[in-house]
Amino acid sequence: MVLHIIHLDMDAFFAAVEQRDDPKLRGRPVIVGGSLKRGVVCACSYEARPSGVRSAMPMSRALRLCPEAVVLPVRMTRYQEVSRRIFTIFGRYTDRIEPLSIDEAFLDVSGCERLFGTAPQIAERIRRDVRGETGLAVSAGVAPNKFLAKLASESAKPDGLLVLQPDEVERFLNPMLVGRLWGVGKKTAEELKQQGCRTVADLRKIPQMELRSLFGQWGDRLYYLARGEDDRAVESEREAKSFGAEETFEKDLETNEELLRQLLGLAERVSRRLRRHERAGKVVTLKVRFADFVTITRRRTLQDYSFSEARLFEEAKNLLARTGAGQRPVRLLGLSVSALEKTIEGQLELFGAQDERRQTRLDRTVDDLAMRFGSDRIRKGTLFENPSGEKGFNPLEGEE
Repeated sequence: MVLHIIHLDMDAFFAAVEQRDDPKLRGRPVIVGGSLKRGVVCACSYEARPSGVRSAMPMSRALRLCPEAVVLPVRMTRYQEVSRRIFTIFGRYTDRIEPLSIDEAFLDVSGCERLFGTAPQIAERIRRDVRGETGLAVSAGVAPNKFLAKLASESAKPDGLLVLQPDEVERFLNPMLVGRLWGVGKKTAEELKQQGCRTVADLRKIPQMELRSLFGQWGDRLYYLARGEDDRAVESEREAKSFGAEETFEKDLETNEELLRQLLGLAERVSRRLRRHERAGKVVTLKVRFADFVTITRRRTLQDYSFSEARLFEEAKNLLARTGAGQRPVRLLGLSVSALEKTIEGQLELFGAQDERRQTRLDRTVDDLAMRFGSDRIRKGTLFENPSGEKGFNPLEGEE
């Protein structure tokens, strides 16, 4: 096995960007996430973690654990801007980059040694470049394959580099809890525990045939992961399967007007992401979670591909009518588009009615403004509350 895979993972990325942008936050516990009453933690600084705060935790619980924390809203446009700068740095060293998220990626640096040095040297250079040019810390793991590289970077956090040599793999994996293996969730970990497997060393004692009888084909995967074997390549052209957005509301939505206003906002966000990535979709899916946490989805397949905000909103509105929303309080709405197709610049503007072509051009103009000034500053008038509270013409419902 040869060292050529690097896993890079930004440390507490959202919170770190906030601390960098506002020096007064440095050294203080920072939580980035949703509303105080109903939201969840998207990220937290390392100063908040000793209190037990973790990502995906309800915000109310996080504040009970760390009442002195500074809570900030998610600024996704800003994080995406910083992410692009970081990935540009990655691209100086190799074009074989597999993004896992906005702040995490695999790099295959095989064949780059003559230009930039060994894989550990490249990882250290990237860490130094990211720190110098963005002021942010990135942890790195270097190993013979993706599975080991990710485990190595996790072990190196925060702000560290761990190089895992081939002859160190067994010693590194053996004491590890089986729950840290790729794809082992709580259910599988509990089943393994019932078989006497708590650590990877325990797992290595079970024959492959026995694992296969317990878990089917996944048993073979477990057998090889326990030995540090992973033959997956870095996929630099991995495509997104869908684009979506969802919102959990601080106060349950009870009226159709509130629901449609929020649905229009989701359609705007999804449509903008589709256009930015030059994709159009054919399957529209609506997700509704009621106040009692009952969650339902409704789906419709379009006759043709679309990234039109108006089209997505119209389809989502029809799906919403099939959910019972408006008769029961709604806690969460989500909208996604799948069955994607790459579009050619200007392609979709060639078809459809004149009004639809004009709307597409308008949407692209709004996209450009949002990129310049931030999506939180560029909003459609129909997304704002009527400050007078009077009932008048509602563009969401059309003319009466």
